[in-house]
Amino acid sequence: MTAGKPKLPIAVAIPTKNEGLNIAEAVRSVLGHFEAVVVVDSHSTDDTVKIAEECGAEVVTYTWDGGHPRKKQWCLENVRTDLDWILLLDGDERLSPGLLAELRATFRDPAAPKPAAYDIPLGYWFSGKRLRHGYTIRKRSLTDRTRCHYPEVGDLDAPGIGEVEGHYQPVAATVGTLTHPIEHQDLDPVTAWFERHNRYSDWEAWLEQHPEVKEQVRQVKSRQGQLFHKAPFKPVVSFAYMYLYKRGFLDGRAGFDFALAMSFYRWQIALKSRERPMR
Repeated sequence: MTAGKPKLPIAVAIPTKNEGLNIAEAVRSVLGHFEAVVVVDSHSTDDTVKIAEECGAEVVTYTWDGGHPRKKQWCLENVRTDLDWILLLDGDERLSPGLLAELRATFRDPAAPKPAAYDIPLGYWFSGKRLRHGYTIRKRSLTDRTRCHYPEVGDLDAPGIGEVEGHYQPVAATVGTLTHPIEHQDLDPVTAWFERHNRYSDWEAWLEQHPEVKEQVRQVKSRQGQLFHKAPFKPVVSFAYMYLYKRGFLDGRAGFDFALAMSFYRWQIALKSRERPMR
């Protein structure tokens, strides 16, 4: 327990691979507040496992066999299944104090009716600065595993994603919304962001060339994601939406850099999808 408070009846699963710079903050933000904190590691070659264990987390190894389930669904099926509720937290994320308090209020009465999942806003950091305006993503990070699952879309052969599900949400019949954020504060250099999004753009370009799979993905995205999925001129629309409509310019240089980086990401997708067939 923490300061006499009972632990939340939730298992926190933290999927990782080479998150040595970030994992300590992720674990410390949840340890002692939840019934279980489990790092699900994919054979990291850095100090991720050692640091996680030193911080007090349980560590289990995940090995992808090239099929389903992928890593997040595997967590739903295997991580502390004695607890119905599971919170998936990336290795470069951490809970805000406000979210922790909100979760305590939400789960004060374990028997009270609850939706099958909760969407949680993401507080995004880019190039060392917290973005306050241009980025408004919500993640379906908290789910009742008995009522939710990740869809099995037909993208196992797509490049760029591999063992982890792509940019889509778990399926839930009913969804609630929490107001306080998960903080996404990646301590890796910005080059890691570009390397990661270069891989993501390979996956997105593959989807453009496989419209039947693209439609499967669109159907399991958030409402905002579904609308943007169909938008023309995505690089321009992305920049205008984030920097102008969502007032990313109020975040100064970081707001401009992030809006431009995301626009460049959308341009990469379009260019790669036109270049040649991606098998």
